[in-house]
Amino acid sequence: MRDYFSGRALFVGAVIALSAATLIGLALLWPTGSDNVEIGVGPPGSTEKGKIELVESRACPPPVKGTCTDAEVRLLSGPEQDLLVPVQLSSGGPVPVFEVGDTVRVAEVRYGTAAPVYSVVDFERRSPMLWLAIAFVVLVLVFGRLRGALSLVGLAASLGIVLVFIVPAILDGQPPLAVALVGSMAVMLITIALAHGLGPKSLAAILGTTFSLLLVGVLAVVFTGLTNLTGFSSEEATLLAVGDSDISISGLLIAGIIIGALGVLDDVTISQASTVMALRAADPGQSFRGLYSRAIEVGRDHVSATVNTLVLAYVGSSLPVLLIFGSGQLGLVDAVNLEIVAKEIVATLVGSIGLIAAVPITTALAVLLADRLSESELHEAAEGGHHH
Repeated sequence: MRDYFSGRALFVGAVIALSAATLIGLALLWPTGSDNVEIGVGPPGSTEKGKIELVESRACPPPVKGTCTDAEVRLLSGPEQDLLVPVQLSSGGPVPVFEVGDTVRVAEVRYGTAAPVYSVVDFERRSPMLWLAIAFVVLVLVFGRLRGALSLVGLAASLGIVLVFIVPAILDGQPPLAVALVGSMAVMLITIALAHGLGPKSLAAILGTTFSLLLVGVLAVVFTGLTNLTGFSSEEATLLAVGDSDISISGLLIAGIIIGALGVLDDVTISQASTVMALRAADPGQSFRGLYSRAIEVGRDHVSATVNTLVLAYVGSSLPVLLIFGSGQLGLVDAVNLEIVAKEIVATLVGSIGLIAAVPITTALAVLLADRLSESELHEAAEGGHHH
């Protein structure tokens, strides 16, 4: 038992210290609700389900140009269930195409003693999303079995941290950068521990992810400053500004970069640590340099594929913006200088640099740890065994 701990004491101590620091950060930044920011704008707080039964379109009265569309919606939930209410779908501007039979979400607004005004907020999407989520869970359980089930628990914990800590803490006036770092560390510790246990590869992956995530945070702060990114290029940022909140919009931009990079970093660091353990178990006599070189070769292939995935993910999210610029007269050089494009470029490059750095950092840590393991521990780590 003494050899078990002496071989990895430094790594275990570092992870314990990191976990303690994360818990302290959560305690210090935990939202109390006493200073909760009132944004004051946004969608209605509650809506009811409804079904469109009639749609009528006509030319808008002058001087408004375009088509005005009214509808009648039967409420399918709430205290006024089965009531048929009038709504205005369009007053001349561009809106989604609504048709008879569409299921929608309806909001009710009352002004004093006047009759209530109803409006269609959006389509009802929860049922198909629920079936999609069920299909996802079933596939994860079928193919991943126990490991898949633990991954789902980790996913639920990650979403819980975002909804219970990160979002409320930022609304409570805490610095978005600090909240994002602490929240990301909590997510990383929980998900890696649940999905992969607390064995040698998890220890190396946790430390490798931590160093890489800190690098991403530093680069995000530095280059959002050097490029003068304000975060005001999005409609959501404008809503926050109009709401007269004290939330740092640039801080939100940096926090988004950090959280966005976390998922990819977890994948790379776990893969690298697993590769090192497997290579060491296959040939226990390898030198540090030999093992490191072989693992790095695998890491290069993984990085090239993952960086491409990261870039395409950002391109996919920005495709409507790219279409707008591609159809206009604005040249490429001028387009990339606009903040709405520049922020995606900075986020992609910062995340990719953190991803690339994660490979040598995690590989070195995993090789150092592998040198301190017994042959049986190496084989257990290589086969994906869990140490608790």
